[in-house]
Amino acid sequence: MLSNLLEHKFKILLAVCVVMCFGIIRAFENNLFYDPFLEYFETDFKNLPYPEVNILKLFFGLILRYFLNTILSLALIYVLFRNADIFKFSIFLYAFFLVILFIAFFVILDYFPNANWLLFYVRRFIIQPIFVLLFIPAFYYQQQNLKK
Repeated sequence: MLSNLLEHKFKILLAVCVVMCFGIIRAFENNLFYDPFLEYFETDFKNLPYPEVNILKLFFGLILRYFLNTILSLALIYVLFRNADIFKFSIFLYAFFLVILFIAFFVILDYFPNANWLLFYVRRFIIQPIFVLLFIPAFYYQQQNLKK
């Protein structure tokens, strides 16, 4: 086991660096991104109307954050699996979910003023690297099944 860890020390170091970058993005989110929903969702938002937003600034703030999380997630997936097919499929999935989530976010924001919880969860998938937490175990499981 220890020899296996030493054999993959560079891979582990890169993975730890990527995870630390996720932490840095999270730590400085208030300074890096325009997102009035950060404060909104920290309050008791269930009965509050959505805050006033600058749609263009919000869009670019969310797209920047999604892009940074996607780049880091793809880097982590590549470091862990070193498989071109998995990497390409991950790029496709991130692009697909980008379109779906952004459409859902702005439709909810414009047409469903009482859907606070729905907006909360759609936004969570946009701003947090949740997909990488789903993809890594799925790709690992698939890789193990292909070896059998």
